[in-house]
Amino acid sequence: MTTKRWVSCINKPDRDSPLERITSIGGNLPDGKSWTLKLYDAIKAIEDKTYEFYVTVDDETINVEIAEREGRKYLKTKPDKTKKDNLLSLPSCSLWG
Repeated sequence: MTTKRWVSCINKPDRDSPLERITSIGGNLPDGKSWTLKLYDAIKAIEDKTYEFYVTVDDETINVEIAEREGRKYLKTKPDKTKKDNLLSLPSCSLWG
């Protein structure tokens, strides 16, 4: 059974660099405890159908999916009505919660 997890923060070595990718994602569990997963573990969890990750933008739920560029997997959100990058616009996990 797949568990849904809300993503509310990310980590990336250089937030302003378009060449660097997200290294981890995180959020809060229903009990208020925080969680983080390294990129590889988050991708594996999606592939194994352990977790389904999502973000919320303007009260809209947008799923996180796996994409691949030049043989490297990364995370992105499904296209929605906003032009901003839904994941990259999240705060850093180290600064959040």
